[in-house]
Amino acid sequence: MNVGIIGSGTMGSGIAQVAATAGCKVKLYDTNQNALDKAKAALEKILNRLIEKGRIDTLEKERIQNNIAYVDRLKDLSDSNLTIEAIIENLEIKKKVFSELETYVADDCIIASNTSSLSIASIAASLQKPERCIGIHFFNPAPLMKLVEVIPAIQTAKNVLDISVKTISDWKKVVAVAKDTPGFIVNRVARPFYGESLRIYEEGIADFATIDWSLKTIGGFRMGPFELMDFIGNDVNYTVTETVFTAFYFDPRYKPAFTQKRFAEAGYLGRKSGKGYYDYAEGATKPKPLEDKVLGQQIFDRVLVMLINEAADALFLNIASAEDIDNAMTKGVNYPKGLLGWADDKGINWCVSGLDALYNEYHEDRYRCSPLLRKMKREHKTFF
Repeated sequence: MNVGIIGSGTMGSGIAQVAATAGCKVKLYDTNQNALDKAKAALEKILNRLIEKGRIDTLEKERIQNNIAYVDRLKDLSDSNLTIEAIIENLEIKKKVFSELETYVADDCIIASNTSSLSIASIAASLQKPERCIGIHFFNPAPLMKLVEVIPAIQTAKNVLDISVKTISDWKKVVAVAKDTPGFIVNRVARPFYGESLRIYEEGIADFATIDWSLKTIGGFRMGPFELMDFIGNDVNYTVTETVFTAFYFDPRYKPAFTQKRFAEAGYLGRKSGKGYYDYAEGATKPKPLEDKVLGQQIFDRVLVMLINEAADALFLNIASAEDIDNAMTKGVNYPKGLLGWADDKGINWCVSGLDALYNEYHEDRYRCSPLLRKMKREHKTFF
């Protein structure tokens, strides 16, 4: 298969590596020759590291490198069977690129976007043949993260979905098929991990370090929410939250936090700026959490029940299957358990009672219990 990748940044380069490793002939396109040179050098470094770790040998390195050509003209992608765009999250720019690309590629070339939250239907509408358009959303870093969300638009042809799912599966990725709704699966379901943690902080219940300690030590998450937001970048994470909030017609469940907005405005973006919720300057000491197990359990339970509620609502609204939702959260963002499976472990009664207690305390629509959870409690059902 001939694969064209648009954009040679970290994501585009990572997808190119995945496709080339799977044996595809890849053309990595960027208008900036400097960016292409950097991508080529970065791949060399990555492959050398894999050789050092004994994961590949020099012959495999050469095979992968020889499968990738670096091009600076969009029309060089004309022989592609599949193109995947991985550029800036700007709908108008994506539409412009897709409109031009369509003039060069064959009628049966699949045109895909790696967008994390933009409407695939809107992107597809820029094409003369919108039925060839689909979302194929990788997670960063693409070579390491197992999950890929595949998102058909309402215009997408059935065979385009089938070919896309098979192709990504052949690339040794776990595919989760999602409905074309804001945030798809992961960026929608994960919002409470950040949002409810920020709310707990804003209420003065605990500081950043204690909340992170709770989610890691009691919950088993690899990173706490504030560590993760610092890793992602407060500007990026806040923008995703704001995008999802706006796209869902200002549903209070996705309401952004002023704390994160102010940190982003102050330039406290996290690791990349040297300061975020934590100080990353040389010699800086990380604040110690208050290791109170009772408080920690309360924090973890509150965040978990909100995550479960979001996952249950995604299933209720047919965003994806139960299996794909749980796969998305374990393979896409490394959650210790699938949220729907976690709900079964905790008990549906526990979930409904926890959400009702929050709603009775705050009387905010943010804490409304998913109708699916209520129905399951009434009918004594489980997710699996």
